[in-house]
Amino acid sequence: MAHIPVLLKESIEGLVLRPGMVYFDGTLGAGGHAAVAYESVGGALTVLGCDRDEDALVRSRERLESVGCSPVLFHGTFDKIGEYLAQAGYSAVDAILLDLGVSSFQIDDSGRGFTFLKDEPLLMTMQKEIGESDFSAADIVNTWGESSIADIIFGYGEERYARRIARAIISAREVQPIKTTHELVEVIKQAVPVSYRHGRIHPATRTFQALRIAVNDELQIITRGLDASFRHLKPGGRLAVISFHSLEDRIVKTAFRKFAEEDELGDTHAMVITKKPVCPTEEEFIANPRARSAKLRIIQKVL
Repeated sequence: MAHIPVLLKESIEGLVLRPGMVYFDGTLGAGGHAAVAYESVGGALTVLGCDRDEDALVRSRERLESVGCSPVLFHGTFDKIGEYLAQAGYSAVDAILLDLGVSSFQIDDSGRGFTFLKDEPLLMTMQKEIGESDFSAADIVNTWGESSIADIIFGYGEERYARRIARAIISAREVQPIKTTHELVEVIKQAVPVSYRHGRIHPATRTFQALRIAVNDELQIITRGLDASFRHLKPGGRLAVISFHSLEDRIVKTAFRKFAEEDELGDTHAMVITKKPVCPTEEEFIANPRARSAKLRIIQKVL
């Protein structure tokens, strides 16, 4: 499935880009948002960006160059925006976009175990090259204790049957290590009630989400990245964030509220542009079902 940028029109329009601005994309993916941002001001935009997936950098560079853009790209996570800007010769930018979703390429084509619909090695690592010392989802399910596994499945996946799934994982790995996605899916299916196996979502959805978040330290990176991004916005600059599940959105909402609070002198350093999150239209949901849970929030730096 080709990657379709989510809330594309709403996010780019919400950044209110103008010629001569500097734009930073902290989650480049396939470069869809960045390319439209560049074209929206007739190419008079400096585009910087990063991604932790090497393949994403290749795809996004090709996409941007196809519209005449010569971007400055970095391999890594967006919480290191300060380092990237310093290397590029900037201290702050006019607009930042963070699309926190996992791209369709990573889900469908990475071969790293993000999807339960294919039988792949149980890795779930965003980076392409995996060394023996690198942490993976297989490490969690085969070496962590039962309570720790249950805690992340419940905490990061909001899975009601987390304890039962963790117990089943421990029992299964005593027979043989759980090495592939389909092996884990079978363990999960056997652990949950029959009715849950045939519910609205696949019974492994929340467990896979939790493992991916834990392996990639996603929530901590979001927290650090929001702070760093806001610090490196110019006065009047805007930060747009697209989240895909309640844990991410809660972090974004809390951070924006903090940024917009008055300080001890009564000054306000930011204004939340989106009083309520912007969600996909019905037309977008029909065209791209993976957009169904997306929420866009935008904040503008004042001081």
